[in-house]
Amino acid sequence: MPLIRSLPALALVLGLAAAPALAQTAQPPAAPFTDAQRAGIEAIVKDYLIKHPEVLQEALAEAEKQQTETQRLAQAAALKESRDALLNGPHDVVAGNPSGDITMVEFFDYNCGYCRKALGDVQALIKSDPKLRVVIKDFPVLGPESLEASQVAVAVRQQLKGDKLFEFHQKLLETKGRVNGARAIQVAKDLGVDTAKLQKDMASPEVKTALSENRGLGDRLGLSGTPAFIIGDEVIPGAVGVEPMRKTIADVRQCGHASC
Repeated sequence: MPLIRSLPALALVLGLAAAPALAQTAQPPAAPFTDAQRAGIEAIVKDYLIKHPEVLQEALAEAEKQQTETQRLAQAAALKESRDALLNGPHDVVAGNPSGDITMVEFFDYNCGYCRKALGDVQALIKSDPKLRVVIKDFPVLGPESLEASQVAVAVRQQLKGDKLFEFHQKLLETKGRVNGARAIQVAKDLGVDTAKLQKDMASPEVKTALSENRGLGDRLGLSGTPAFIIGDEVIPGAVGVEPMRKTIADVRQCGHASC
């Protein structure tokens, strides 16, 4: 890890700060340290850090804090730049109130156990909040079977719309065991989809483009897994439960931000 490789330099600075006897003047040395000088400094540094391990702990905590802040700022910029693609993708499932005042976006994988758990939370939010709009984006990150299932799901949208499309999504996500293309086609068939047309649509450039765009969005937002929810200006990773999401929705509705 880069941070660990930087520790010798950090330790050198700390050791010099802790050993003023080494600094004879305020000016930098005119020549590089000799091997003997370097060995002496390293010995002082080692001794100092052994006696004061909290210094390293504080440095690591500060580095982690700075990294988190950098990621937050990058994510905020990506959210702003990608807002329209997040909210109005032409190939997404839209559930709840299509004209709702707040939109919650979910990135999911049909073989993600936590996505299956979070489905109940999404259903509860839709049921209890008539002004909530939900956008569901395929983000198949768990292998070839997930990709097959998402290819079917995107192609299904040529035939199923509205509540019927969301019904397909729920039934497929509730499937026991691994979900693949064959299972997704069977669920679509059970809902009256023309499977010959479905298989033709699966091979269309539109399906490939839709999944590629979703993957690009997820990468720009720094998503590392599923599910991931976007509500207002906040990215919520994981199945956190219905109440935290309900609170975030209420805050966005009240003050325009994920936390008032």
